[in-house]
Amino acid sequence: MSLQPFINKKVLILTADGRTLIGMLLSCDQLTNLVLGATVERVIRPPDDEEPSAEVSHGLYLIRGENVAVCGLVEEELDASIDWEKVRGSVIGGVKHS
Repeated sequence: MSLQPFINKKVLILTADGRTLIGMLLSCDQLTNLVLGATVERVIRPPDDEEPSAEVSHGLYLIRGENVAVCGLVEEELDASIDWEKVRGSVIGGVKHS
């Protein structure tokens, strides 16, 4: 599947090592190398962690295709309505390629 329809739209990327990145998809190629603008990494803490969940700004961000596990469009209105510092959840494990 081509990611060309996602260009200049807000996407969420789950990486092979379990990170969650959100940003504007600026470019992609046939190897699924991605360039994101205004990128934010969401760090969701487990329920028993006292520290709040966080969003870490990364700005312009390049992700190698081999590190992309999932790419999807973000429903911006719904995303904006969520207070991500209060969200708790289990840690997403990484993907192991063999």
